[in-house]
Amino acid sequence: MYSFKNDYSEGAHPRLLNALTNTNLDQTEGYGEDHFCEKAKATLKEIIGLNTLDIHFFVGGTQTNLTALSAFLRPHQAIISVDSGHICVHETGAIEATGHKIIAQAGKDGKLRVKDINSALAYHTDEHMVKPKLVYISNSTEVGSLYSRKELEALSACCKENKLIFYMDGARLGSALMSTANDVTLKDLATLLDAFYIGGTKNGALFGEALVISNAVLNEDFRYHIKQKGGLLAKGRLLGIQFLELFKDNLFFDLAKHANDMADLLRSGIQEYGYNFLSNAPTNQIFPIFKEDIVLALEKEFAFYRWSEDERGIAIRLITSWATEEKEVKRFLDLLGTIK
Repeated sequence: MYSFKNDYSEGAHPRLLNALTNTNLDQTEGYGEDHFCEKAKATLKEIIGLNTLDIHFFVGGTQTNLTALSAFLRPHQAIISVDSGHICVHETGAIEATGHKIIAQAGKDGKLRVKDINSALAYHTDEHMVKPKLVYISNSTEVGSLYSRKELEALSACCKENKLIFYMDGARLGSALMSTANDVTLKDLATLLDAFYIGGTKNGALFGEALVISNAVLNEDFRYHIKQKGGLLAKGRLLGIQFLELFKDNLFFDLAKHANDMADLLRSGIQEYGYNFLSNAPTNQIFPIFKEDIVLALEKEFAFYRWSEDERGIAIRLITSWATEEKEVKRFLDLLGTIK
């Protein structure tokens, strides 16, 4: 049984494991103040192209989101998100547990639009309601779609006009950046957003995310918030070492490209058989639609999620990773061809 359920089924790229092993007995400072973390931060600043950024390392995406968003907001302030956003449906109410309401908007293709923000602002008018203060998006989205530079510029302008904080969840940012449909750079993100994170967990790391804060106002007392939320890892060097290795020799980008290449192979093969897709997803997540008998036959050999169902059939989610084997992609397509 080969899994296309997620992009974190495997452990970590061997280079990261080797880096961790080779530094295992080095003595360092704790809580992210070691020289590995400092060098990793400097490397990221150089790659992004801005030296004024503040960077903090976390173990996982949910921890990053709940720490950052609760730190950035006052108690009466709320978050605007598309209703399929990770913080809305896959974080067990972590944001609400910190006391902040999420204002969910329908959006389109998994993406938030300027009119969605304006709608939330128009409805929340006075002190009898929560005050929208932060806009949350993910790139790529939960349905594999991408934000273009034009879309991000429009959202950023709207946020600036309305004094809103603009934040991006980057759990699958590597796949987004390496998509052939992408026209956004890391420097664009650092310029247009107040904060975003670069996901390592889903792109070759054992664990780890790098939060990038470009709005200096948001960094005040931030390490206090990390500590209070249980995110200040004593052995913080484990994060720094991994990000330092990921961003050597373009490894981070190469791993994301491999994931996308495997998804492209799956996508084109499925299209050639004449099947349709739930969404236009040019990243490492694809959502083909099959009839029940085909899904049942595929489930005998492969693991994946049933995503949704309607009159067209069952949309399944197939996710490829940095470690996905091409032979397994071809085996999936071969099997699909025999049961068509």
